[in-house]
Amino acid sequence: MNNLIKLSIVALLVTIGTESFSQIFGVKAGLNLSTLHMKDDDYNYSDEFKMSPGFHFGPTVEFPINEMFSFESGLLLSTKGGKRSVKDTYGGGTYEYESKSRLTMYYLDIPLTAKATFDIGSSKIYGVFGPYIGMGLCGKSKNEFTDNGETETNEETINFGSDKDEDDVKRLDYGLTAGAGIELSSFQIGVNYNLGLANISAYTEEGNKLNNRVLAISVGYKFGGK
Repeated sequence: MNNLIKLSIVALLVTIGTESFSQIFGVKAGLNLSTLHMKDDDYNYSDEFKMSPGFHFGPTVEFPINEMFSFESGLLLSTKGGKRSVKDTYGGGTYEYESKSRLTMYYLDIPLTAKATFDIGSSKIYGVFGPYIGMGLCGKSKNEFTDNGETETNEETINFGSDKDEDDVKRLDYGLTAGAGIELSSFQIGVNYNLGLANISAYTEEGNKLNNRVLAISVGYKFGGK
């Protein structure tokens, strides 16, 4: 995957430096529905996570190659994370314990996608696929514990880094993004799914893995056209 990232960056730089391409700038914003894939050597905790709503927005740029194909990138501020809920009983079922947590992380994402566009009457449909690179900026976790009817809440700041004793998640995220949508004149409506391939857990012993998953629904506007 590291080689794929390097090749993608080189491709982006070459594309930007090619004068024959006419850049089309735009903006996009929309809804993020994010969750987390979490597991270790003993258990897969992913089913305990539910999608957490958030957002994304930022500038985009498209480099047309011909009437059908183009290269698309951007710089998007994007929320990631998830909601987790665990409920259990103890004391022969006499007492009930419930734990709820919500993890919210803010990233700067750079998608590096190939785009294919097809004319459908007066509108266009498109599909995109390629890698993305994300850099963690900040984050927080909200936790709520209920034990036998008594509830305690707290909020903590997420530490980004690679120190297994001091940090929570690694700053670098990367993965694959795929999506489709429709273009109506200068407006664009699309759906993307980002599959995180980077293990962002700072603690990687005992098989600990943590990966981002994001379903994004976007509305965009392009300031130029082909």
